[in-house]
Amino acid sequence: MNIDDMILVSVDDHVVEPPHLFDGRVPAKYQDKAPFLTTEDDGTMAWNYEGNKIKSVALNAVVGRPREELGYEPVSLEELRPGVYDIHSRVRDMDANGELGAICFPSFVRFSGQIFTTMGNDRDQARAMVQAYNDWHIDEWAGTYPGRIVPLAIPMLWDPEDCAAEIHRVASKGCHAMTFSASPFALGLPSIHTDHWDPVWQACVEESVVVAMHLGSSSVQPVTSPDAAVEVLHTLTPIGLYETAADVLWSPMFLKFPDLRVSLTEGGIGWIPYFLERCDYLYSYTSFWSGTDLGGRQPSDIFNEHVYLCFVMDHVGVDNLNRMNVDNVMWECDYPHSTTTWPEGPEVAMKHLGHLPDDVINKITWENAARAYSYDPFEHIPREEATVGALRRRAADWDISIKSTAHLRPGYTGPKERPAGQKLTIGGAMAGRT
Repeated sequence: MNIDDMILVSVDDHVVEPPHLFDGRVPAKYQDKAPFLTTEDDGTMAWNYEGNKIKSVALNAVVGRPREELGYEPVSLEELRPGVYDIHSRVRDMDANGELGAICFPSFVRFSGQIFTTMGNDRDQARAMVQAYNDWHIDEWAGTYPGRIVPLAIPMLWDPEDCAAEIHRVASKGCHAMTFSASPFALGLPSIHTDHWDPVWQACVEESVVVAMHLGSSSVQPVTSPDAAVEVLHTLTPIGLYETAADVLWSPMFLKFPDLRVSLTEGGIGWIPYFLERCDYLYSYTSFWSGTDLGGRQPSDIFNEHVYLCFVMDHVGVDNLNRMNVDNVMWECDYPHSTTTWPEGPEVAMKHLGHLPDDVINKITWENAARAYSYDPFEHIPREEATVGALRRRAADWDISIKSTAHLRPGYTGPKERPAGQKLTIGGAMAGRT
């Protein structure tokens, strides 16, 4: 396949919410309760909600900055590429990357909208905030340029009936994906091994909504020791989704709801063959005494049918596609995080996929995503205008150069050499996964 003929749909990008998000979108009685953005005395910015300050405005949104500045989180919108929070600039950035479509996970509200469950006790108010967020995402972020953003809603985690009702509501607006915690138990909620979430799973089945479990959406980080190098955390990040994979596979959710589909986002695929081999082998002996009954099927069969996967860079996983269901494997760009391949997404994707048959490339780069998320990429954009080459020609004049933003930081006095042995912190890169 010629790289210019590729079609790319990323199933894992992110949006940093703009300050006007809640303006005019919540009932008048809650307008003064809505989250709002302020500038602090030290020049940094913070979202404010229910007496809490969420100071990291743009967790890990470091796209377009030099590598030597990564690890220092943006402290204000001025430090960001406008495409991080402005939909007009985002689409131009997507054009420059040859990226037709994208699913965009939230930022300050956390990956599964946890703040509306954990901050405050007024559930009517929380319901209004979640609906306002989802309306903004569907109507403005996804609706401004039809066909470019695949809508993604956040849930109402405090009550499964409320959550099910919201699933039906957003589906009526064309949204067929909803975030969900990778471990609700870790958030102090009932686990997915109970029947507590059955109304949610039932609504997702009825509306063909994918349950999107993003890495870190349990708000729990893998930790070995407090003095471990920062690379330890980054090395362990996929482990969280290994745990989630085991949880969903051995829970009753797929047996009770055979049409339910879950996505494990940003966890890579290289570990999947071992995971499946491990599960099949252990079931060969635990099934005699555990009481677990998969109805005559192997664990790998259930996983391969129900679970969507994605990767940014994963040569090992691509080399082992024959050991997983290629119909459920998808590409991701992860814009604007530090792992993103923007603006060279097509080139990196081709390095991974170029040796594969064209039909397999198409499955991974867009067809699987279109099928999974009820997304017709050519409903609004003709196919000949949706390719990498066509989109990049539209962005020929768009600036994609790397720019330093350190000078925009309060109190910045110039670059300083890091003392020998001093570790860089990655406050945002850690917190951005929660």
